[in-house]
Amino acid sequence: MTAYQDVPGTGIAPPPECPAHAGDAVPLSGPRFETAPMELYREMRRDHGSVVPVLLPADIPAWLVIGYQEMYQVTNDSACFPRDSGLWNQWDNLPQDWPLRPMIGQRQPSIYYTVGAEHRRHLQMVQSALDNVSPLELNKHCEELADQLLDTFCASAEADIIADYAKPLPILVLARILGFPDSETPALSKAMSDMADGGADALEGFGQFAAMMHQLVAVKRVSPGPDVTSWMMAYPDGFTDEEYALDLMAITAAGHLPTSDWIGNSVRLMLTDDRFAASLTGGRRSVPEAMNEVLWEETPTQILAGRWAAWDTWLGGQRIRAGDLLLLGLAGANADPKVHVTTAGAETGLRGGNSAHFAFSHGEFQCPFQAQEIAETIVRVGIEVLLDRLPEIELSVPAETLTRRPSAIQQGVTALPVRFSPSPPIKGTQ
Repeated sequence: MTAYQDVPGTGIAPPPECPAHAGDAVPLSGPRFETAPMELYREMRRDHGSVVPVLLPADIPAWLVIGYQEMYQVTNDSACFPRDSGLWNQWDNLPQDWPLRPMIGQRQPSIYYTVGAEHRRHLQMVQSALDNVSPLELNKHCEELADQLLDTFCASAEADIIADYAKPLPILVLARILGFPDSETPALSKAMSDMADGGADALEGFGQFAAMMHQLVAVKRVSPGPDVTSWMMAYPDGFTDEEYALDLMAITAAGHLPTSDWIGNSVRLMLTDDRFAASLTGGRRSVPEAMNEVLWEETPTQILAGRWAAWDTWLGGQRIRAGDLLLLGLAGANADPKVHVTTAGAETGLRGGNSAHFAFSHGEFQCPFQAQEIAETIVRVGIEVLLDRLPEIELSVPAETLTRRPSAIQQGVTALPVRFSPSPPIKGTQ
């Protein structure tokens, strides 16, 4: 289909060269994604509107959707904007070592890249397996592993909450419920961090990550257990081992770094914002509030790939060509001034119980509800155990010196140095 959709008078000629090649595109990199992302999104909206022409590495053009209404439209319309990377009109222009290949993918038979009935088949299998995760067992794993991590530094009076706690906790929990032994989680964590940061080590990290998931499937093929991998493989509608491995990669990648950053961003907010000071004196009331505020204001995944236009169309006043890549600017859409209002009133400026953010995306391809619940449990329990064990915790550096990860994709502080009153380890933990 070549005529533009939703535009009066469809006799419009095909669009000219993509604006991303016309000199006014925004490079999707640079220090401002680390130092002032919200200010950068405001400038994008001022200069380009709700759909922004951007440049990826190697000057690959794409569109960044930062309007709330436009985000809803793209994520709700899987016919016009499917998650089918095979439609992309830039594959022939990519360098072989292009660092974002792992993030984009190419017609892989997994829950993340399949469409239509095949996507629903993968989704049902994954949801069925995640349904078997016991909330009580999950809480137990979270508390036990959080205590183990805290025991490694609680007597030292200082720590880096990111490196020592927020980063390892989610992968320790996820590895357990997937069926990995605890000893393999450091290598798994490093591989996924390298891949997500999109730097020089991204492809190597992706290879290591894939190898570990294929090995897990091979092990569970011989020795199944009470874990998500085994439950996936026991689903009555059979899949290949390659498909199981790819689905496990999707689950783990989506659950590790964003959950780590959710912990880190929430703890940072609670340590630097007076509205949450009550939680630092032993109360838990505002832990969920801080977590929800982060999903609105500092959502861990700033940008998500992606959708591809199935035909020529219009979006947010921009002409989109068939095969164009649309990146989901989750953080930018959450900050859209058209919806940037609070439900708790001007007194606190908090969102209250409003969870209509895009932190988990939206529509057919949003994060499965079961996975959202698992992530929420890891973050909530992780923060509660931290505050219970270290009630006098405080930043050991000025808040303005904290730096974000050098990534336009993921949003999280690189380090969170803290100090606290030393306390003995809990006996019996390893």
